[in-house]
Formats: sequence, structure tokens, C-alpha cells
Amino acid sequence: MPDPVKVLVVGVGNMGVSHAKAYHKFDGFEIVGLVSRSIHKRDDLPEELAGYPRFDTYETALAETSPDAVSINTWPNTHADYAIKAFNAGCHVFMEKPIATNNEDAQKVVDAAVAANRKLVLGYILRVHPSWVKFIEVGKTLGKPLAMRLNLNQQSSGPAWGWHKNLIDSLIPIVDCGVHYVDVMCQLTGANPVRVHGIGAKLWDDAAQQNYGHLHVTFDDGSVGWYEAGWGPMMSEEAFFVKDVVGPKGAVSIVADQQSRGDDMDLSDSANIDKHTKTDAIRLHHATVDPDSKEFSKPDELMSMADEPDHQELCDREQAFFLKAIREDLDLSESMGAAVNSLRIVLAAEESIQQERAVTLD
Repeated sequence: MPDPVKVLVVGVGNMGVSHAKAYHKFDGFEIVGLVSRSIHKRDDLPEELAGYPRFDTYETALAETSPDAVSINTWPNTHADYAIKAFNAGCHVFMEKPIATNNEDAQKVVDAAVAANRKLVLGYILRVHPSWVKFIEVGKTLGKPLAMRLNLNQQSSGPAWGWHKNLIDSLIPIVDCGVHYVDVMCQLTGANPVRVHGIGAKLWDDAAQQNYGHLHVTFDDGSVGWYEAGWGPMMSEEAFFVKDVVGPKGAVSIVADQQSRGDDMDLSDSANIDKHTKTDAIRLHHATVDPDSKEFSKPDELMSMADEPDHQELCDREQAFFLKAIREDLDLSESMGAAVNSLRIVLAAEESIQQERAVTLD
């Protein structure tokens, strides 16, 4: 048996704790430390994580623990700096999305990974989600061009109020979450984005930036897509989860749980992280009609997605892939390039909002 990969976990908020639980679970990893500026005041860590060494400074932890890998789960504006320091120390990196907050830093992170010959795995959780893998697989059979309609609006109350407000201090919603969904668009089309248009509005006085946004992308194969994201206590619970792809041959949709609110009134369904990942079914609509009656030749197909992995199980899958990438020396060029490309698209949308014009991509 190979020695376990010694991993330093940086950031122990929602995602950091989930990833740390995965490292704790797998024999292939050994947690050597947990890092957070307020780590010594934390008394709410899960029992299985409570005994690991704690550090309130990343650089100190990196020097003292000599890890093989670093898991970066901090605010986006720290991602590039922390990743490059990890690569310079000879570490592999798992990093929550986005890869950086600007295009130049994103490319620097990838270049640093390549120069150090270390693995960089990005937390694009939809890439390990069986429903989304199937959704993309089916979407590719619908012909070209595609019209892609995706959104994720989240109502902010209870714990989500603070999460969303703090995130907006760093990135607007269509940038922070948008990388997931434009990555899906790029996988569906296999095409290059050529033009991006964005709109935004500031509906939340407590937020530092616009808390609602919408982006449109045009691809060089004629496909088009839009993504909508809004966070805040004013957001509607109606139509917060739209995942729909239409092509000449039909349409495919992820059908989400339509219950408007669960029993936990402190957290709306739209802010419930498991609602973002678990689905009821995938519906495939066939566009073919009978030549005479013009009635549809085939009924819609409903593919059950019962017993899907929950959010923690998806984080486990991400870390299983991270371990596989390290142990089997996987080529991660495609996924690293996709992370840079998806960030480029959402940042173009932000630029479009600021300049009040469509942005053409090179």
C-alpha cells in the first residue's frame, strides 16, 4: 500500500468541512492540519475533525506540516495566491471554484501547476454528478445548434443570509456560481464562446455588490445559452431551478423537487445545498412528429434519478478523483483549461454589465 497523501485543509466553512470529512474517511489521505483565521475559536467542528492540528495562518501551516497536497476552500480572492504558494512548496492542489478572480491569475495558477508537475483539481462538483453527466450526454444527441437555459436563484435567510452576503463581498453571483453552468454549456456544445452579454441589479442593501445577474453566451456553432443567479432575502422560490436544453431533435430537462419549502424554516429550499445537487428525474422530449397528423411520434421519456448521491457523497467523489489523479498521474489539461475558459466567460459577463455592452471574446 502506498503511503497516504498528507493533506492540509485550508478553510473550514461549509465546503471545507465537507472536503475534510472526505479526507478523514479515505485511507488514502491523512489530514495534517486545518487552517482558518478563527480556527482557535471554533467549537462547532464535527467530532471526527476536532482532533486535528489547527493553524490560523496558511503560510505557517504550509511550512510546519510539509503536506503532499493542499485543499483550498477559502474566499475566491485568496485562491490564486494560496494555490501558487502550494505549488511552489511541491504540493498537489484541490481548489474550490473559481480558480481565481481574474483571467491573468487563473492562467498563472495553471502555469504554476504545470511548472511544478503537480496536480490541480477544481471543485466543479457537477462533473462528478451522475445526473449532470447523463444530462450532458443526452443533450449532445439533440443536434445543433442548442439553446441552453440554466439558473440557480437562492433565497437568503438564517445561515444562508451570512453565506451569501460574504460571498457577494468577493464575487457577484453570476461569476461565483456561473462557472459551473457555463462549463456545462461548453461541454454540451464542444464549441467556442464568441460573445457574452450580461445584466445585473442590486436589490439587497446589505450586499456590497449586485446580488442578481443574467448572462447570455453565443457560441461559434450557433448555440446560445443563458444563466441566471440571484441571492438575497427578496429572491423568489418560484422557478429557482431551471435546467433545460433544447435542440432541433428535442429537449432534455432536469426535473427538480417542486416542493416550495421544507420543514426547516431557517433555510429555504433554494438555499439548501442538497436541493442544488439532488434531482427527481431527467425528462427527454422527442421533437419528431407524424408526417400526417403532426402529433408527436414518441412520448417523452422520464429517466428516474432516485438514490442519487447527496452533497457529502459528491464531495467524497471529488476527493476520490483527486486521489486517483495523484496516484495514477492523470492528465488534467482539459479540466484545467475548462476552468480558465469558464471563468473567462463569466468575467466577460461582469465586464458587459459594467460597460453596458456585449463583450466579444478572442
